Amino acid sequence: MFEAVETLKAEYAELERQMSEPELHSDQANARRVGKRYAALAPVVRTYDEWLQTGDDIEAARELASEDPAFAEEATRLTARRDELTDKLQTLLVPRDPNDDKDAILEIKAGEGGDESALFAGDLLKMYLKYAESQNWKTEVLDSAESDLGGYKSITVAVKAKGTPEPGDAPYAKLKFEGGVHRVQRVPVTESQGRIHTSAAGVLVLPEAEDVDVEIDQNDLRIDVFRSSGPGGQSVNTTDSAVRITHLPTGIVVSMQNEKSQLQNREQAMRVLRSRLLAAAQEAADQEASDARRSQIRTVDRSERVRTYNFPENRFSDHRVGYKAHNLDQVLGGDLEPVIKALTEADLAARLESVDTQ
Repeated sequence: MFEAVETLKAEYAELERQMSEPELHSDQANARRVGKRYAALAPVVRTYDEWLQTGDDIEAARELASEDPAFAEEATRLTARRDELTDKLQTLLVPRDPNDDKDAILEIKAGEGGDESALFAGDLLKMYLKYAESQNWKTEVLDSAESDLGGYKSITVAVKAKGTPEPGDAPYAKLKFEGGVHRVQRVPVTESQGRIHTSAAGVLVLPEAEDVDVEIDQNDLRIDVFRSSGPGGQSVNTTDSAVRITHLPTGIVVSMQNEKSQLQNREQAMRVLRSRLLAAAQEAADQEASDARRSQIRTVDRSERVRTYNFPENRFSDHRVGYKAHNLDQVLGGDLEPVIKALTEADLAARLESVDTQ
């Protein structure tokens, strides 16, 4: 398997050469693509170089062991280290989701439960914003529709990393397992009898597509403009600034009304449309792949109920990996790293198992 690393090492050297050329940085999109690929290959190359060096050191220590017993102990220590590097390198070479180095588009929609669901959608939004802050990510609200009680019927947020993150640390890589139906059990603010209700909100996470990822023919778009509306349906703008874009070949519809400018709303809608088209293309590719490969890329069915937030017991549960903790207050305060780590590790184990059985 390690023969493939030599090819990756050559690619890494070529990317390093490109990054040293000033003309690369005149094309920001291409510079970003090269930078991301370079960052993704860096851990593989570093680990492989240490693996090779450790092999040479083991051989030298064994040759010297006949003269000095201390070198025999050194050879044993180096052998253990090389085994660790072998495991690490095998993990790094496991096929990854090609979108793991991308930023993310996060959509939260109220579901069952009316106003209570919309309030819960607002709680989920605060949770993700606080988690993004802890990761030093930037967030930008692209579109929102508020409910009468201050929650959200729907809200769309762009989540962007600052600089070039390490592999596995980009927003999409960490947030992609959040997709699905999130269920809440609590006494709603509208409940006068103190009874616990169950409601739900849906979360959709898309990799944010760049212009180079998706080619859109303008002739395939139908663009409609209309007046923005707020809670209760009242008009909040006197001009037709809201934009609805329909991608005719796929039927995907994106509406934006958050900005006062029609041009800005159109740009935001195109961002979301590109991301949805990229996700649709990925899902189509997954359908053609084997069941094992499909489970690697898309472990979360968006129609699946993935989480329960139980307020009376302060309990937080993720049903996919059996994760359970009684620190719901901390989770809603943005402490998502433990469950994200559990989901990521489960996904990696599935990928490793898939590689071993091929």
